[in-house]
Parts: sequence; C-alpha cells; structure tokens
Amino acid sequence: MKRVLRWLGVALLWTVIAFCLTATTVPFFLDRIYYRGPVSAHFDGKRFFNPDGDDTFSPSPRMTRSRVIWSEIFGDPTRPAWPSHVTVKQALPAERVEGGPMVATWVGHATILVQADGVNILTDPVWSETVGPFGIGPRRVAEPGIKLDALPRIDVVLISHDHYDHMDLDTLRRIQRRDHPLVVTSLGNDTILRSAGIDARGFDWGQSIYDMQGNPTNHPPALTCKFCGNRFVVTVTRNHHWGARWLADRSRALWSSFVVQLPRGNFFFSGDTGLGDGKWPAEAAAYGPIRLAAIPIGAFRFEEGQMANGSHIGPDGAIRVWNGLGRPHAIPIHWGTFRLSREGYDTPPRMLAAMLRCAGADPARFAAAGIGVPVSIPALDAPPSAPNLAALEACEKRGDFDGLR
Repeated sequence: MKRVLRWLGVALLWTVIAFCLTATTVPFFLDRIYYRGPVSAHFDGKRFFNPDGDDTFSPSPRMTRSRVIWSEIFGDPTRPAWPSHVTVKQALPAERVEGGPMVATWVGHATILVQADGVNILTDPVWSETVGPFGIGPRRVAEPGIKLDALPRIDVVLISHDHYDHMDLDTLRRIQRRDHPLVVTSLGNDTILRSAGIDARGFDWGQSIYDMQGNPTNHPPALTCKFCGNRFVVTVTRNHHWGARWLADRSRALWSSFVVQLPRGNFFFSGDTGLGDGKWPAEAAAYGPIRLAAIPIGAFRFEEGQMANGSHIGPDGAIRVWNGLGRPHAIPIHWGTFRLSREGYDTPPRMLAAMLRCAGADPARFAAAGIGVPVSIPALDAPPSAPNLAALEACEKRGDFDGLR
C-alpha cells in the first residue's frame, strides 16, 4: 500500500511539473512573429495597437475573461435562446454585374459578395461549419447564403484580420485554387496567409494597391482589373480592433477596414471593429462618396444590458459609424450566423431599426438584408440628414431598448 501511495505521489508530482512546464512554455511556442518593420503610430516594434486607446478586451468585474470563455464553451442558461438551425434559400449570383448596377449578397457573418462595374469582391470569406482552432469553436447556425461552388469568379478578397471567424484558411485555399484572386489584407496577416499557401498582399493603414503585383502607394492611380477591364483601387483603412490566432500572438498582425474605390461610388467594409475615437469612418469617407457600406452590428453584449464593447460596436455604434461615413446605403453584418455573445439571435437588427427611428433616420437606408438575398444598391444620391444622436441617447437613457435582449 505504501508503495502504491509513493508511486501515486510521484505521478502527481510529475503531473504538476508537466502542467507548470506546459503553462510556461506553450504560450511562447504559440507566439508568432508575423511582421517586422519600423515603429509607427500604431506599431511599437513588436505588436500593433490602437492609437486611439486599447480598450478592446476589458470585461467588467462581473464578467471576467474566464467567465466569458466558460460561457462560450459550456453555455449560459441565462442568455436568450437561439435557434439551433436557420434554413437559408441560397442565392445563385450572376457571373458579373456590368454597367451601373451594384448587387450585394450577404453570405453570413462578415462575408458579403459585392458585384459592381464588372468586379466581384468578397469580404472575410467563411464557409466552415465552426470557427476556431482545430475545428473547435462556435458552430454555424445559418447556412451560407451562397454555396461556395456557386460563387462567381472572385477578383478581390478583403481579409480584415486574423480571428478565426474572419480568416478561414480552408475556405481561402479553395477560393485561391479556383480563382487566384487578389487577396488584400493588413500588415502581418499576409504572413499567416502565405504560410497556408494563400497568396496575399499586406498593407498598412492608408496604403493602397494599384496593380496586380501588389505595389502600394498613398496616392495611387486607379488599378486595372486583369479579369474585367474596369478600374478600381483598394485602400486599407483604420478601424478599432485587435488580432490573434493563438494564446500569445495577440496583435502581432494588424486589423483594418477597407475602401474599394469604384467608378460609380465606393464600397466600404468595416471589418470587425469597436468604435474607438469614432473618427476613422470620416477618414474612409475622405476617399470619395460611399455607395455601399457593410457595417457590423452584432456580438456587442457580454453582460446583460451592455450596448457595446471595446472590440465590437452594437447598433448604437453602427449608427455613429454610418453617420461618419456620410450615411450611405448600408447592410448590417456580423450577426445571426455564429453565436459569439449573449444577445438574442435577431436582437441586433431589431435594435438597429428601433434606434434609427428614435434618431429620426430612415431605417430603410440601413436595413438588414436576409442571408442569401441579393440586394440592388441604388446609385449614388444625396445623403439624408444626419441622425439625431442626442435623441438616440435620450431613448437609451429612458430604457426604450431594454426589452430587446
């Protein structure tokens, strides 16, 4: 008996030692250097940061990081219920949209297909069933709005950052093999993509790509699309977020939004973002009038009553971003596909519509599109009057949206 206890003690001791070694070595092993370059206003020589303040993941004392992770893994019975499956009527997009029309089809989450002026643009393409390392993570609730094999030939892919629900390597490999598109992302993400066999061009905020070889300039001429013969420019622009693929590689790669300049009005993709200083939408609008914006509205609530967090804007922040962009036609994204937080399945679009009405804005200008529903985007027109943000704040203080959980 003593011998058994001694062996158990030795085994326990080595288990503790192994755990301690793992806890101290694994994070360093999982760290990666994705980018080397000079120090800048948002890069300290090792990691990127938000120049308007790094508040991207700071839970309240009631909602610690461990509790957030625990609830995502094991569930939280206090959260509003979500459907286990949402059936989608999948679209069959045209091969090209030529001339004046612009058609946008929301595939789900942050993936949207934009077709205009003979150019096919795809944002943060994710067709996988789960989003996370080794296939472990939130599971898709809604089917993709377009079957991957039914996608038209893609000319430009925009990758906003390296989180698994935005950078899906399996999907990107399939698109790369089939179409060999121009893949544009921000600094460091191109390293991750190339290591997975995906050709990509990485740029800093304010840089643009103007030829198919990936040459950047801050004041580019128009880019000629080798597939469609029309002219466009892709510019990487600022937003407010963070990045990581593992435990210790936080902010080794940059995050971004994008402006795609097109002959009949620009397309803006917010990427994944918090509000930050709220000045970056106007910076994007300075590249020219925006015809369509894709703006996130979901994954904003990690505790009851929360209206935003440092990483993600909710409907209130989305209205402020939309206003800063010049109030273009907009499609809300980043909701109703993967459950990432505690708000209800359709709370984000319902709250957005209610907040727009409270602010005296036309909800049709920034209206939710169904997954897989092609939306014809009107031609550029005079923007509507600005939303009454003071009225919106008064509605929030009065509790007008408290019933929307």
